[in-house]
Amino acid sequence: MYSYVPPIDDYRFLLSEVLGFDQAMAELNKDVDADLAVTVLDEAGRMCAERLAPLNREGDEHGSQLIDGAVRTPPGFAQAYRDFADAGWAALSADPDHGGQGLPFILQLWLDEMLSAANLSFGLFPGLTRGACEAIAAHASEELKATYLSRMVSGEWTGAMALTESSAGTDLALLKTKAEPQDDGSYAVTGTKIFISSGDHDFGGNIVHLVLARLPDAPAGVKGISLFLVPKFLPGADGAFDQRNSMSVGALEKKMGIHAQPTCVMNYDGATGWLVGEAHRGLAAMFTMMNAERLMVGIQGLGIAGAAYQQAAGYAKERLQGRSADNARAPVAIIEHADVRRMLLNIRSFVEAGRALAGWTALQHDRSQHHADAGERARSDALVPLLTPVVKASFTDFGFESAVQAQQVFGGHGYIREWGMEQYVRDARIAQIYEGTNGVQAADLVGRKLPMAGGAVVEGYFALIAADVEAAGGSVIARSTSTALEALRTATAALQGADTDAAGAAAVDYLRLFALVSMGWMWTRMAQAAAQGNSPLHQAKLKLADYFALRVLPQAQGLAATIAAGEASIMALEIDAF
Repeated sequence: MYSYVPPIDDYRFLLSEVLGFDQAMAELNKDVDADLAVTVLDEAGRMCAERLAPLNREGDEHGSQLIDGAVRTPPGFAQAYRDFADAGWAALSADPDHGGQGLPFILQLWLDEMLSAANLSFGLFPGLTRGACEAIAAHASEELKATYLSRMVSGEWTGAMALTESSAGTDLALLKTKAEPQDDGSYAVTGTKIFISSGDHDFGGNIVHLVLARLPDAPAGVKGISLFLVPKFLPGADGAFDQRNSMSVGALEKKMGIHAQPTCVMNYDGATGWLVGEAHRGLAAMFTMMNAERLMVGIQGLGIAGAAYQQAAGYAKERLQGRSADNARAPVAIIEHADVRRMLLNIRSFVEAGRALAGWTALQHDRSQHHADAGERARSDALVPLLTPVVKASFTDFGFESAVQAQQVFGGHGYIREWGMEQYVRDARIAQIYEGTNGVQAADLVGRKLPMAGGAVVEGYFALIAADVEAAGGSVIARSTSTALEALRTATAALQGADTDAAGAAAVDYLRLFALVSMGWMWTRMAQAAAQGNSPLHQAKLKLADYFALRVLPQAQGLAATIAAGEASIMALEIDAF
């Protein structure tokens, strides 16, 4: 395998020439410029490449294990996590009021990309903890915040979220876990949860579970769900958290991928917990965590795609096979074959556009939190939830497709363990499923996000794209993006007010169309910036923009036609005929 190379030059290009990072930070009164940001990313990339990537394959082969009721992560993981936390990476973007560094969210998302590229199983530990911190900070009592937040932000303690039960996955209204009030103000939580990532480990410190459960007087359905903070360790008489709570790992899930990540069946047997937020409003509190996690999961797809591309491109430049187009006798590197180039360019044109779109979304997140103007905060605050299902679903779909194409470049060598490509395929697959399957994300986009503010939010987003496309003039990528945007606008108008079947039939294709237009927009911006320079990076950007315009964006017309076909052919077949 080739060594992982963090995409620092690309980050520098995006910060300095495409996304207007310095101006954005000045508007937010943040004392961070592109040079400092690149320095932080460079150091983070070194840690990912030198410390975490070497653990990836061994972690996959060894896996986490359940021994005498305790989880043991693969060799090297526990120490690597402690080093990660001690170096401050767990606190990178967290609120300084809770011990965080308060650095821009764009650095967090791009750190997540490098973590996912280097070692996806490892990256879930800090990622889930960060999401738990956000939910606690937004909804918990001041006492719970004071007790738990600073130690979680620092990485001393970790977090996990416990939603899913065997009969309650996407439909959380079916969950059965109970919480009984106790005289001291705590609750006794009883039930079994499945698929709990980072549910237990051997890193040391506490593990803080956020558990959905029902109170005795809870109404039926999702309106009867409450959220509880349930730690692995409780404080003893001396205040030290050394008393084991009544919770245990029943089993580790046997999974297709992310073998190093302990995905637990968790049993709560009257475990002591505390209410987070209001009774019966736990789903709203949990979605604070889930929305943060959905962006992180999208970045996982991006990270795997980038890592798989690096391996495939390196192999393609060295692997001799076949003859060149001029029928020369000597075998040539397979990078000279058009079909191999097609696969590599498909991956790279997604990765670089996805990286830019992730950065733009992260800047909107910071604007929604810190901009001085309330109107600007509100506009950005609407754009982030609009893009969250798009990033989660499209990045993980394209990420999995990219891993498969990278594996295909290797031929038979991609199917065996030696080169690590089959691990990328297995690991990437889960990202399309957890934190809400991609079909659920598409339904959310069509059913909940398009109608926001009577359609004004999505139309405002389209206006941003149209303005940049018009400013770019008649470039190939600008023309192609403009055509695709018109198809997207037509599809959007058709779906406004669509009934359940019509929306469900169109949703997945609509989300992909939305993502392609968004990436076309990013390529338009990158091409316009690249036209001002003449470095190899700038020249490559221009060629990649043309490739995306001519070979990828035309998919928009097929997707538009599929959406326009409606639901009739999907719903026509009788159920008994399946």
